[in-house]
Amino acid sequence: MAKRENYNDLYLFMLVVREGSFTAAAKRLGLAQSGISRSVRELEDRLGIRLLVRTTRKLSLTHAGEQLYRTVESGFDALDMGLATLAHYRQTPSGLVRINASQHAIDKVLLPKLAVFKQRYPDIRLELISESRFVDIITERFDAGVRLGPEVGSGMIAVRISPDMEMAVVGAPEHFRRYGFPHTPEDLVVHPCIAYQFGDGSLYDWELHQEGKKITHRPQGQWAFADSYMEAKAARLGLGLAYVPEELVSDDLESGTLIRVLQRYSQRLEGSFLYYPHRNVSPALRAVIDALRI
Repeated sequence: MAKRENYNDLYLFMLVVREGSFTAAAKRLGLAQSGISRSVRELEDRLGIRLLVRTTRKLSLTHAGEQLYRTVESGFDALDMGLATLAHYRQTPSGLVRINASQHAIDKVLLPKLAVFKQRYPDIRLELISESRFVDIITERFDAGVRLGPEVGSGMIAVRISPDMEMAVVGAPEHFRRYGFPHTPEDLVVHPCIAYQFGDGSLYDWELHQEGKKITHRPQGQWAFADSYMEAKAARLGLGLAYVPEELVSDDLESGTLIRVLQRYSQRLEGSFLYYPHRNVSPALRAVIDALRI
């Protein structure tokens, strides 16, 4: 197929597809857009096939372009992985590790445990990206993700990185002065409750325990957030009851800015798990896994 000297054009083609436009690819590489466009055109001429359909609004791939993109991407990925594994022969692992996790997991688990990398692995670059939705870590080019519980997709390995987590129903003193204290989960219906919203728009139904059975409460109120920290902040402002990890509000409970209720009904959730594809674990990712596992 392409001669060796054309691999640069293949890489530019892959980058244009991945970035979604010639402009974005040019910006990413710091090159002129016209040069990248010309390289891709020359690649099409050499191969004798159309790879991209260019319109004023967007780029789309032809069937042949899609096939080539998959081939080129896996080839360059394998090359990147091969180069990364050369770190085995150095004193310390190096390279980039991208992890997708909630703000809560980054703050309470990842950052405290990985802070030692500053001294121990100065050549490893860590990108800890917080999102409130479940992402496809392979498609979105993360090395690993964090989620509660060990259930992950096929072809993934899950490693526990934190103990079980206790949830807590909390509210500000002002809230209880106005609405009184709930004594059973049924009492929650008269309380404005702050909701946690998943990336797909659905709300988390509070999972509670009553007489050995799991029950749920659909939070009704004015506020929804995609982040547990913001739920806790809203509760501090007296905007309603929040159901958040206890460790997130332990200082508030101690100082009295938040009060915990319904403790005997609260749920313990399985802790956080790091998950990643079972194949091609780079030395840098291996160092991260070893530092996080409990």
